[in-house]
Amino acid sequence: MADEFDVIVIGGGPAGENVVDRAVRGGLTAAVVEERLAGGECSYWACVPSKALLRPIDLAGEVRRVPGLSLGEIDVAAVLAHRDEAVGRYDDAGQVRWIEGVPAEFIRGRGRLDGAKRVRVTTEDGGERVLTARQAVVLATGSKAAVPPVPGLAEADPWTSHEVTAATEIPERLVVLGGGVVACEMAQAMHGLGARQTTLLVRGGGLLSRMEPFAGELLAESFAEAGIDVRTGAGVVGIERPEPGGKVTVHLAEGPSLEADELLVATGRRPATHDLGLTSVGLADGANVEVDDSMRATGVPEGWLYAVGDLNGRNLLTHMGKYQARICGDVIAARARGEELSEMRDLADGYGAPQVVFTDPQICAVGRTEAAARQAGFRVRAVDYDMGAVTGAYLLGDGYRGRARAVVDEDRKVLVGVTFAGPGAAELLHAATIAVTAEVPLDRLWHAVPSFPTVSEVWLRLLEAYGL
Repeated sequence: MADEFDVIVIGGGPAGENVVDRAVRGGLTAAVVEERLAGGECSYWACVPSKALLRPIDLAGEVRRVPGLSLGEIDVAAVLAHRDEAVGRYDDAGQVRWIEGVPAEFIRGRGRLDGAKRVRVTTEDGGERVLTARQAVVLATGSKAAVPPVPGLAEADPWTSHEVTAATEIPERLVVLGGGVVACEMAQAMHGLGARQTTLLVRGGGLLSRMEPFAGELLAESFAEAGIDVRTGAGVVGIERPEPGGKVTVHLAEGPSLEADELLVATGRRPATHDLGLTSVGLADGANVEVDDSMRATGVPEGWLYAVGDLNGRNLLTHMGKYQARICGDVIAARARGEELSEMRDLADGYGAPQVVFTDPQICAVGRTEAAARQAGFRVRAVDYDMGAVTGAYLLGDGYRGRARAVVDEDRKVLVGVTFAGPGAAELLHAATIAVTAEVPLDRLWHAVPSFPTVSEVWLRLLEAYGL
């Protein structure tokens, strides 16, 4: 059976959903093809469940810092039940109803490109549907966890972000490979929920290596105080797991081997583009799909193929995928009307996307780090401030520790990067995002008066430290 739509989206996660919403708003018909659950990785195995698991740990930290409050035992079963509720108990009926209400057609199955403007779908019952797009096909299949080629690792059936966020039991002993966002968030969540022996094996020199160095250092201090063992410069040379689901032995390049009940691999992501039919349109199987600033694939003639979210390699963050998707849907609708939306382009990735690490302390940043700004050719000055010295921070409890950094472009007197590290710091980030992306001049920003007594007063202190 052949079906024709204006727009066909392969991938029903947040990015795919937003493409469809904007395209239909623009007067087009659309279909969404999704192999697993509508709502995608973010809704069921990433952003939503991970934050549900982390929130009790974050709140426990707040309680410990405030005199006069006491913290009882965390009810692990209740936390896991709340996680299950947050992900809709892995039932996507509500998400499907939303897509159909856009309105768009939802098709459950494995979608693959099959030449220009054609998508071949293998449905759940083993049948096939061939879909044809009048205007565009959009790829929005996201990314998958990358498992490095360590001997025995793949055979050990390790956890990835998918399994750890869906855990039904907390391992007593957990080894985590990696030092990035997923590794840090899930190590703290699992440790707080009962993984008494939690070890992070970090190949590099510290945690969160893509952020300002002080952010990883502050988090490492917090981990050490909580009893999480962080080992930097750790080389893993082999993994053994003789019995499926049994004990894991991790062999290190230096020092004795580690034994654990579970192993989490959090060493990066790869685009979910394998077996997507890319070769049928002249692209490399399994690779990122390169796009221009309107999300149109640059390597495909006639401009009918688009790619949004993780698989285009621009930014592996849900909110950035949704941003790209809004641009993509609007552009497709405009081009279908014979218009060109020259002003509708991806600008945010060029400034530097906002990102939050939902650990305790929270780490958040937007724009460039000082090192990245200098490497990009900016003449910058970095200004730091102790967030614990702000009155609003002191009122949040004893032992509040944090640090803020503003990276100033000295030629234009605007911010090109801001980082906050401290409890509850994520609520400061959007103001920084506005300041960076709108390129607000510092002498104008000085008139944005922060409320007292709040942690946001750190903005005033940073500007004073700069000399305003």
